[in-house]
Amino acid sequence: MRFMTTSDTPENATAGIASQDWAHASADPQYRAAVVDLLGALAYGELAAFERLAEDAKLAPSLEDKAELAKMASAEFHHFERLRDRLTEIGEEPTHAMEPFVAALDGFHKQTAPSDWLEGLVKAYVGDSIASDFYREVAVRLDSDTRALVLAVLDDTGHAGFAVDRVRSAIDADPRVGGRLALWARRLMGEALSQSQRVVADRDALSTMLVGGVADGFDLAEVGKMFSRITEAHTKRMAALGLAA
Repeated sequence: MRFMTTSDTPENATAGIASQDWAHASADPQYRAAVVDLLGALAYGELAAFERLAEDAKLAPSLEDKAELAKMASAEFHHFERLRDRLTEIGEEPTHAMEPFVAALDGFHKQTAPSDWLEGLVKAYVGDSIASDFYREVAVRLDSDTRALVLAVLDDTGHAGFAVDRVRSAIDADPRVGGRLALWARRLMGEALSQSQRVVADRDALSTMLVGGVADGFDLAEVGKMFSRITEAHTKRMAALGLAA
């Protein structure tokens, strides 16, 4: 099976892969490499999310909030385990698959360390949602087996509703909080998109799959459209938080 030639259209290539299972789709080495990249990035993202939520729990103002974050952290670790096990199942070493994404994700978290409980909630809500949007864009181009796994680990752990409730309550209690958190969310959006674009640009197999495959690697215009859709979804989530985008 071939992955793509320049005479193919992105739509036809995407439909071809999406209609296959892993056993058939993985016969193409470029596609296999892209999926290993994707699962590696997702796995490290879930592991980092587990660590972050466990750390954020220390900032929780109540025992109830602390327990809720611990529950979410547990769900993130379960997602990590599923991805780790899948990498092993297809003959890949999980640590090796995750390694290329450690610097970018760690860099993002280092540059966006929250200073308080509310900033931590907004970061988790905004950052996780942007990442989920990105991976859902990729998921439509995947084989049926990989797509099902990716969508399963992107399931909401409950953090979205929890964050919206707590942030809106804080703004109701002190409207001045809204301005500070809006600025924080804008910074998070910029940092998250910057890191995502670097990952796409640096991983040839993943970027080629993401835009349907083109002769010179990837179509920057198509990537731009994808990030525009992600930005639009972010604006809607900001409104749900009661913040200006």
